[in-house]
Amino acid sequence: MGIVIGIDVGISTTKIVGLREGSVVSPIRITAADPVTSLYGAFGKYLHDNNISLDDVEQVMLTGVGAGYIDGDVYGRPTAHTDEFIADGLGARFESGLQKAIVVSMGTGTSFVQCDCQGIRHIGGLGIGGGTLQGLSRVMLNTRDPQQIQALAAHGDIHNINLLIGDISPHALPGLPIDATASLFSKAQYDAPKEDIALGIITMVLQTIGSAAILSALNTGIKDFVLIGNLTLYPQCRDIYPMLEQLYGVRFHIPKYSEFCTAIGAALSFQKQ
Repeated sequence: MGIVIGIDVGISTTKIVGLREGSVVSPIRITAADPVTSLYGAFGKYLHDNNISLDDVEQVMLTGVGAGYIDGDVYGRPTAHTDEFIADGLGARFESGLQKAIVVSMGTGTSFVQCDCQGIRHIGGLGIGGGTLQGLSRVMLNTRDPQQIQALAAHGDIHNINLLIGDISPHALPGLPIDATASLFSKAQYDAPKEDIALGIITMVLQTIGSAAILSALNTGIKDFVLIGNLTLYPQCRDIYPMLEQLYGVRFHIPKYSEFCTAIGAALSFQKQ
């Protein structure tokens, strides 16, 4: 049996993984000016770096918003498309080991996919995600580079940006500790340091996504949320999501290959078929 290649094609970034005998093989990410260039560049580099010949590729599975630009077989290998939300669910299940959860796919925007005994289905989303973070950073910090934004945020103080419960009450409120957020960006001043602004932007995006995810699970009995996508790489996830866990009695999971779950799910969809 050959290797199945799963490819998540974005507008400019493509993520590619191989799946062989139930194991993930060397996921990589490639950025290019357009989805077609990105896909073929990622595919070629992946085969070269892992010493895989075209004859070893049993199937190529495409998903993502950029997959629609790809017609026909990739490099002559059998190629098919799969639904992105199904790929999200399959990949998140595989990586987390959870069969019942809400998958929170944090891309340019954010989508919510519910996984349970009834299957995998898209239940909604919101227009806040990595695109929001980059756009606000361009306007407020004059950069869209994730590494530069994170470097600034590492030295920021969120108390100078967000209004906390402790700022408006000497005591905790019912269900709300004094360090809970009362209002995002409410304390920001016109001359706030870039470090504080960077941390404020990241916190606003990640916290809003987490809160929306929890609301999406109301009346479902689901308490587990699997976070996937590029935003899971931000170190602030380690602070923000444990706070939401304590506040709402839920569990957030970030799998090992969280960035590549959709590509993994695309490969898994061939095995499922």
